[in-house]
Amino acid sequence: MLYTPRTFQESDLPTLHAFMKQHSFATVISQGGGLNVSHVPLLLVPGQGDKGTLMGHLARANPHWKDFNGEQPVLCVFHGPHAYISPTWYKVRPAVPTWNYAVVHALGRPRLIDTPAELSKLIDVTLAEYEPAIGAPSHEAYLPDELRARMLEQIIGFELPIEELQGKFKLGQNRSAEDQAGMMEALAGQGGDALALLELMRERARARGRP
Repeated sequence: MLYTPRTFQESDLPTLHAFMKQHSFATVISQGGGLNVSHVPLLLVPGQGDKGTLMGHLARANPHWKDFNGEQPVLCVFHGPHAYISPTWYKVRPAVPTWNYAVVHALGRPRLIDTPAELSKLIDVTLAEYEPAIGAPSHEAYLPDELRARMLEQIIGFELPIEELQGKFKLGQNRSAEDQAGMMEALAGQGGDALALLELMRERARARGRP
């Protein structure tokens, strides 16, 4: 269970789904014969199940898939932008430094996708999501059928119906409007993930009716 104070909780399903699609490269964690972790892109099928279904694949040489027996719970963590927050950015002091971030946790019991037809369909859906042009026979990266069949033998797929979905958006909502403005002003002068975090904070502020 992810520790999430009420102020930082996010339970709106469309918001969580949009976040998962935007940050689809997830950390997949299970406890089988030991603690197993893989980092893979996951596709979300929103209308399949109450909370949606996740689909992905692993290298067949990766023993992690042996935990995917339909009974073992598996946790998928979707990581969003994050950044250090300095207490000097606040209007009200004294204060302490912290870290702002956004994550979504999805829990379920995956089943394996292992037939050639299912795997082929999974790869087609994955390509359609990330680079649809590759699916055209005229594309320079298009795989001939024989080579594609050999590549499919090297992977194993899975689908995970989401049983629990939890979002934590720690974006300084517990601070005053003046402090939040100070954070945003300072983040605007940073680079990298800080700018992505700033955009998320602005989106959330607009959703709450703030400018």
